Amino acid sequence: MTGGVWIGAVALARLMPMHLVLDGAAVIRSCGPTLRRLLGADDPVDRPFSQLFTLRHGPALVGVADLLAGQGRLFVERRGSSDLSFRGIAVPAKDGALINLSFGIGVVEAVQRHALTEADFAPTDLTVELLYLYEAKTAVLEELRALNDRLQGDKVVAEEQALTDPLTGLRNRRALDLALEQPGRNVAVVHLDLDRFKQVNDALGHAAGDHVLAEVGRRLLAASRRDDLVARIGGDEFVLLMPGMDRAEAALARMEAILSALSEPIPWQGMGLSVGASAGMVLSATSPEAPVAVLLARADAALYAAKRAGRGRVRLWSPDLWSVEGQG
Repeated sequence: MTGGVWIGAVALARLMPMHLVLDGAAVIRSCGPTLRRLLGADDPVDRPFSQLFTLRHGPALVGVADLLAGQGRLFVERRGSSDLSFRGIAVPAKDGALINLSFGIGVVEAVQRHALTEADFAPTDLTVELLYLYEAKTAVLEELRALNDRLQGDKVVAEEQALTDPLTGLRNRRALDLALEQPGRNVAVVHLDLDRFKQVNDALGHAAGDHVLAEVGRRLLAASRRDDLVARIGGDEFVLLMPGMDRAEAALARMEAILSALSEPIPWQGMGLSVGASAGMVLSATSPEAPVAVLLARADAALYAAKRAGRGRVRLWSPDLWSVEGQG
C-alpha cells in the first residue's frame, strides 16, 4: 500500500516486472515475472533474499534495514552467478520492503544473453526505448558496413578494370606505365608483335582477329611467371616485363619457348590459323643508367631488327642497332 492505495499483484508485476517484495525478515513474498524467469526453475517466493542474492557493496544482509541503508540504493548479484547483476532501489513497504531492480548499463548484454524482449520490461521503462535505439543503430551500422564492403569491392573491380585489357585479360598500357615507373634492375623488357595478324584480320574479319588476340593472351599468360607482367599495348602489340632476368642466354631461351608456343596453329571454325610472333628484348642490367623510355625504344629497335631478319624470332638489343639507338 502506498499513500493509502493498494497495488495488486497483477498491476505490480506489470509496472515492475523485476520487483521483489520482502517481509520484515527479508524473505521474498512476491517476485516479478521477468526476474522470476532470470532466476531459473527454482521458485524464489518464500525464500530468504540472502539465499538468492548478495550485495556487492555494503554489510552482510541481516534484515530489511540493511537493504534500506544508503538511501535504499542497491547493487545486487545473483548468488553464485556474477554474470547476472542488477542495480536497484529498496523502499519501505508494509512492514518490509519493495525492491525494483534493473540491468543498468548492462541491459544490452543482458537482453542478448537472456533473450529478453519488450514484454520483459514495463511499457514505460526507458530500457525499451534504449533497445529500439540500439537495434536501429545496429541495423544502420550493419547496413553502412555492408555498403562500405560493396563500395570497396566496386573500387577494387573498377581499379582492376582500369588496368586490364578487356579482350585478352592482360594488363593494358596504363598498367604497364605504372609498372615502369619503378622498374628496378635486372628486368627483361620485351616488345612482341604478331607476324601475320593483318592477313587473318583482312581475310576472316574482326571476329577471327579478336579470337586470335584472345588466344595469344591466354598463351602468354600460361607461359608467364607469377612476377611477370604481360600487357597488350594496342592492336597486336604486347610488352612483357620479366623481373630477375640478367643473363642473356636465359632470357633468350624463355622468349624462344614463348614464340614457339605462339607459332602453334590457333583453331578457328575448323581451320588452323598460323600467326606466330617476333620479339625484341633489352636487359636493364646491361643498361643500368638507361631510363624507361630508352629501354622501351631499345626493345622496339630489337623487334624491328627481328622482323627484318625473317620474323618468328627474338632479337636482343645491342649497340650495333644504331639507327634506333640515336632516338634513345
